[in-house]
Amino acid sequence: MINHTLSRITQRIIERSTPSRTAYLARIAAARSQTVHRSQLACGNLAHGFAACQPSDKAALKNMVRSDIAIITAYNDMLSAHQPYENYPQRLKQTLHSVGAVGQVAGGVPAMCDGVTQGQDGMELSLMSRDVIAMSAAIGLAHNMFDGALFLGICDKIVPGLVMSALSFGHLPAVFVPAGPMSSGLPNKEKVRVRQLYAEGKADRHALLEAEAASYHGIGTCTFYGTANTNQMVMEVMGLHLPGASFVHPDTPLRDALTDAAARQVTRLTETSGHYLPIGQLVDEKVVVNGMVALLATGGSTNLTMHMVAMARAAGIIINWDDFSELSDAVPLLCRIYPNGPADINQFQAAGGVQLVVRELLKHGLLHQDVHTVAGFGLERYIQEPWLDNGQLAWRDGAQSSLDNNVIASVGAPFEPHGGTKVLSGNLGRAVMKTSAVPADNQIIEAPALVFESQHDIVPAFEAGKLNQDCVVVVRFQGPQANGMPELHKLMPPLGVLMDRGFKVALVTDGRLSGASGKVPAAIHVTPEASTGGMLAKIQNGDLIRVNGRTGELQLLVDAAELAQRTAYQPELGAGHLGCGRELFSALRSQLSGAEQGACCIGF
Repeated sequence: MINHTLSRITQRIIERSTPSRTAYLARIAAARSQTVHRSQLACGNLAHGFAACQPSDKAALKNMVRSDIAIITAYNDMLSAHQPYENYPQRLKQTLHSVGAVGQVAGGVPAMCDGVTQGQDGMELSLMSRDVIAMSAAIGLAHNMFDGALFLGICDKIVPGLVMSALSFGHLPAVFVPAGPMSSGLPNKEKVRVRQLYAEGKADRHALLEAEAASYHGIGTCTFYGTANTNQMVMEVMGLHLPGASFVHPDTPLRDALTDAAARQVTRLTETSGHYLPIGQLVDEKVVVNGMVALLATGGSTNLTMHMVAMARAAGIIINWDDFSELSDAVPLLCRIYPNGPADINQFQAAGGVQLVVRELLKHGLLHQDVHTVAGFGLERYIQEPWLDNGQLAWRDGAQSSLDNNVIASVGAPFEPHGGTKVLSGNLGRAVMKTSAVPADNQIIEAPALVFESQHDIVPAFEAGKLNQDCVVVVRFQGPQANGMPELHKLMPPLGVLMDRGFKVALVTDGRLSGASGKVPAAIHVTPEASTGGMLAKIQNGDLIRVNGRTGELQLLVDAAELAQRTAYQPELGAGHLGCGRELFSALRSQLSGAEQGACCIGF
């Protein structure tokens, strides 16, 4: 029996989306081919398309029977999560050959590491890179040679961008191919301890670097539950990964077997297979709601409250923060993974992983079971885990109950009765808070505002002792149109130290913090942003602000008549749009929508 709230919200999304979804489905139906897509190309076009292929592939592509599968890769060897993709294209091509298909690398997309750019100018390009990735992948797919696609990407903006592109070519079947997390290194709690010691001047840079290097130490995704691993969780529950594929380590026999299986599986979904299932039909309203539930039940990254809006719109489906908020009231928090607990993603996998979370949610009607997935119809396939049976890939039932109740809880005894993300609203606008990471007694604060226009001004103020008080730190002009909406993780160590000193502290910003927000209560993604007329621009030092993560209140406690008389502060932002490539993104930045609309420049 499906949960009443889940059913009601899904129906509301279906009704809201009817005009745009109908138009979308008509568009992808018109793009469908009754045979291989390259048959539509003129001979000269086709000759260019296979000119570089080996002779056997040329012969296969000439005969208009075998499928041609696009490979879109976000490989680079600077991102630990993406380095394993180096040899995937060749492996995928070999597997495709074994089932009578051809694979071609249709394009590569940029992939930025937010861990490298935190606090740097390059972070102001990070969010915009999502739409660049979507457009870059579209250029590769636009050759119209292809009958299906395999997408190689894991991290923060890469997966949402690839999904947006895949849905723009929604007439093609698509399978997303993860590469897995790195092995566990320095425990996250110890890493945070050293960061705070450094912020207090009690540890030097050498000690800090050694701690960071021991934490981020090898290939694979970072092991905390930030945006990269949240992407993987959501993609699997949406049925866009093979069951159990998300959190298997790179360069292991099981990972290789899953990669091979992804290549075989996409060929089973093509037009010529007789079981045609394009991604635009697979991703419907129920699948989107399942992804939202996965985010909330696991306390995932707040970035997904923007990315999922943009991803859904690419399929003609309209969701908003009210949908997230109401679902959060019905979906309990089942996971404690850092930063909302000490465990890392490998401990989550060992405790039962995605299969157990799906089992619990399905059992209590908190996921739609009747959905298409890349593995077939029905989400119950995702309570199975992959394993090697005498060297051959097989699936078996996953854990029936939690193997570590400190990491994965049951719906009957959850960590919290509501999801890990809360939508806040009030006269300052609307915002989101990752409440799963914030202790309950820290979720309510009423204190004077300390206002900053740059994250770089906060550390000097902290070091000078100017923040040693109960305060709501306001960092404004960090929204999409102001400067591309960077993440503000640089603020967490000093604000964490203030909390350890006994001060009540919160952060309010139109910028981002993503999945690693930690224990500081943070009302982020505030919309409207300061640079487009938001109330943040009228806050003055000393104004009382109330942030309530339990009731969802975000209120500037200043008389409405006085606020009406105030002039909004508008700094000169132009200097921050130059250098580190930022000048190349001026047109893109000016077109970005608000955070609640997905911070998107692409018109779907």
